[in-house]
Amino acid sequence: MSGSRCLHTFLLFAFFAAVAPGLCGEPSTRVTLTPAVVEAGSPELIRIAAPDSAKVEGEWLGRTPAFFWSRDSRAWFALAGVDVEAPAGLSQLKIVVTAGSSRADLSQSVEIHPARYRTTALTVPPRFVAPSAEDLKRIEAEAHLKQSIFGASAPEPLWSGSFRAPVRAAPTDSFGTRRVFNGKLDSIHKGMDFHARPGTPVRAGNGGVVVLARPLYYEGSCVVIDHGMGLFTLSMHLSRIRVHEGQRVVAGQLLGLSGATGRVTGPHLHWAVRWQGAYLDPAKLLQLNLNAVR
Repeated sequence: MSGSRCLHTFLLFAFFAAVAPGLCGEPSTRVTLTPAVVEAGSPELIRIAAPDSAKVEGEWLGRTPAFFWSRDSRAWFALAGVDVEAPAGLSQLKIVVTAGSSRADLSQSVEIHPARYRTTALTVPPRFVAPSAEDLKRIEAEAHLKQSIFGASAPEPLWSGSFRAPVRAAPTDSFGTRRVFNGKLDSIHKGMDFHARPGTPVRAGNGGVVVLARPLYYEGSCVVIDHGMGLFTLSMHLSRIRVHEGQRVVAGQLLGLSGATGRVTGPHLHWAVRWQGAYLDPAKLLQLNLNAVR
């Protein structure tokens, strides 16, 4: 047996020996979540200590975290999260690591804590509360378009390093706010608003591919970036779009200019983070240190 093959066998044996207690139902220390306290709306960086030759599979809250190997950290990672509307309580994070004929179950219970969000009242043009028949056709067509866009994502991470704010402007704490439009409870605010003056440059929060760059009914002029493995960022209410669909962008690249298009009460940038249909708190994503991951 060659020296490299001996080393490979030894590493696999050491890994499965270390996680053997987890197979017997005892807590495993091989899975790490950051942030450690999981709240509704939290993006979560899941780290698995396993050899690069292993296969890592997971399931959490009906979604499938996609794991990738990090050469820098010598570990497996998935950038996942908990939807803003997820109920509080215990959830089951299922993790299975397979290497050859060996299999380790690293599943564990994860408590989801409630996040405290407020309710706010807003006034918008009546057509955004009671759309006309023609507008409803447009809204339906756009819903199908967005479903198609979010239904496909690059199989590998297109981002690199920590995410950055899309504009140089003060943010609000509006994520998760229950919004009452013209006296009618309509939705939960699933993005982060920035007090951006019209014409403020809006930039990519990280690398990816532009999968949508066009005006929409509610979102106004909108740019959506696929960052890979089901992770998207959305920049809404732009006055100008400076990229095109299919274009590869890097962190900090100009996407367009802020404005007040779509359903708005005034000029601002709405920036949203979506992972496999779950809307995550952008402020918490910006706080994650991903520089050592890839």
